[in-house]
Amino acid sequence: QVTLLESGGGLAQAGGSLSLSCVGLGRSFNRSSMGWFRQAPGQEREFVAAVTWNGADKYYSDPVKGRFTISRDNAKNTVHLQMRDLKIEDTAVYYCASPTLGHIDYVQYWGQGTQVTVFS
Repeated sequence: QVTLLESGGGLAQAGGSLSLSCVGLGRSFNRSSMGWFRQAPGQEREFVAAVTWNGADKYYSDPVKGRFTISRDNAKNTVHLQMRDLKIEDTAVYYCASPTLGHIDYVQYWGQGTQVTVFS
């Protein structure tokens, strides 16, 4: 069974930092783009960040640009999301996805999601 498994997340104070990780299980994702989406209560799932298969190109949504950093380690079949200067509005369930460079329609694999809660 092919799946993506997220870890990390949790609680953080506004202005703080958190890290998310996602490991691919059941197949190699080394030739696939990977990324992160998030979904806040009552809202649609939205794109956060993505990285090409070789890590050469990275894409970010405007709300997180300059604060979040996506990276990948193909040797470990993983993708990471480093989040800093967190804001209350970053509170959401974060999902790992592949393949994606931002378009939700092309995603074939989703993780189960991990909660990120930012408090003041």
